Amino acid sequence: MAVAIDEASKRLTFGPGLRALADLASASHRRAVLALVIVCLCAFLPGFFTIPPVDRDEARFAQATKQMIESGDYVDIRFQDESRYKKPVGIYWLQAAFVKLGEAAGVPRALTRIWLYRFPSLICAIGAVLTTYWAALAFVSRRAALLAALMLASCLLLGVEARLAKTDATLLLACVASMGALGRAYLGALSPARADPHPWGLAALFWTALAAGILLKGPLILMFVGLASVMLVTLGRSFAWLMRLKPIPGIAWMLLLVLPWFIAIVAKSGDNFFAESLGRDLFAKIGSGQESHGAPPGTYLLLFWVTFFPGAMLAPLAAPAVWRARGEPGARFLLAWIVPAWLVLEIVVTKLPHYVLPLYPAIAILVAGVVDNGLLTRQRWLARAPAWWFIFSVIGAVGTIVLNIWVGQQAGVMAWPFLVAAIILALFAWWLLQVDGPDTALLRAVAATILFAWALFGMTLSAIPRLFPAQELSKYVRFTAGCADPQVATAGYHEPSLVFLTGTELRHASSGADAADFLKEGGCRFAFVESRQLNSFAQRAEALGVRYNRVFRVDGINISGGRPIAVTVFRTEPTP
Repeated sequence: MAVAIDEASKRLTFGPGLRALADLASASHRRAVLALVIVCLCAFLPGFFTIPPVDRDEARFAQATKQMIESGDYVDIRFQDESRYKKPVGIYWLQAAFVKLGEAAGVPRALTRIWLYRFPSLICAIGAVLTTYWAALAFVSRRAALLAALMLASCLLLGVEARLAKTDATLLLACVASMGALGRAYLGALSPARADPHPWGLAALFWTALAAGILLKGPLILMFVGLASVMLVTLGRSFAWLMRLKPIPGIAWMLLLVLPWFIAIVAKSGDNFFAESLGRDLFAKIGSGQESHGAPPGTYLLLFWVTFFPGAMLAPLAAPAVWRARGEPGARFLLAWIVPAWLVLEIVVTKLPHYVLPLYPAIAILVAGVVDNGLLTRQRWLARAPAWWFIFSVIGAVGTIVLNIWVGQQAGVMAWPFLVAAIILALFAWWLLQVDGPDTALLRAVAATILFAWALFGMTLSAIPRLFPAQELSKYVRFTAGCADPQVATAGYHEPSLVFLTGTELRHASSGADAADFLKEGGCRFAFVESRQLNSFAQRAEALGVRYNRVFRVDGINISGGRPIAVTVFRTEPTP
């Protein structure tokens, strides 16, 4: 993109927003980094500490980590009595480290504090934003690099992943670090003046990031890096630039980092880990819609407008300039980062929104470079895209209010000022786009998105207990059971969050009758019986002569199943 950008910059008049960014970026990298950290904290912290464990993936990861700590076995990965070999061990080690830190700091009941398990996601999400800023500096100006990082920081998809104790925010950091190093090696080979002054440090970063990605999510990071490299080698008909990454010592270093655990898990489980993680998880997703997540090609393109909001609204306006610059080294690398991996993910049958997250930093850099140089198209049919800043804000506000009223059975007035402010900012971002420039408009949209995050995550989701029935069910057992070692069984409601909050020893009853058999064993016992299992529970309890008390009923919504549920709690002892 260098030729088009340099020519445009001679005639460019910056808007007030980009001038502020330019002042901040030119002042020092330290101030730019500080500003990005503050924006990230404003965007990611609402709801971080207050939203209960979310089913199913977050609760599964957290429970497996919890069992590692309980058992002291940091090699094997288990969920209750079953092996959990879908992902390698990296995320569990990171989560366990923060839980242990919480215990050392005196956090009460640290093992069931879900926010401790979320810290790796939060820190790595911030790290991914900062690394995007660093990676962008090889392609665009400082102010454009800052703008690209702000786009990623306000991205709705990253905002969700930063709040969940999963692998995706951590994998994003590894991907951006590895691709940033790869990009610097590629550009340095084409222009010695742009070569990194510390080639061994760049190579160490690249191979360490690859090792981290493999330990987090297996070979997925190799797909992103490999597809981009193959495309660049094919277009340039040379792979000499890859030598800048010191492949022989680099591969040895990567293997040194990843092999010890893989050897340990094979020694413990045989080939079970690879059979489950590769055969039943990774490869199964290619040809079938695993866990009802199948979708046709083009799904990610449709989701992009929401998941990369608000930056996505400028992507159509930037596309013509990116296409014209496709032959320039910077644009060629960024497109190689995006296009082949995107096509592969569209072909894969199983689709989840976060699969394309590692491609969003490259999109942000491309869009920021075009915005920075005043090259956005003025074609009328494309120029209408920013109107969706306002439209999506209105839809999001209405949806948040409906969620409060319909599910939360409350007005949710605490969220209203944030929603109104978000709508006003989004409206100004659209209306004044041509007056103040796309940079200022985007900054307003970023601010609107952060305000919406406060309303949705901070004021709504964390304030609706019905969305998290496991939280309500476990409270009685944990705090008011009146006995030292309560035993619990659940019939009809089997979510990982219930295991995480209630205890690893939670028994899963196959039916209401099985739950009655459980209560018959005596002692301080509780049975959580979902409404569809009540008849079989009552009939079996009567037949056995079980004496029990009905404690209370929890009405909620199973967000993983998307349906209302009602769970009644029974116990063998009189209530206090």
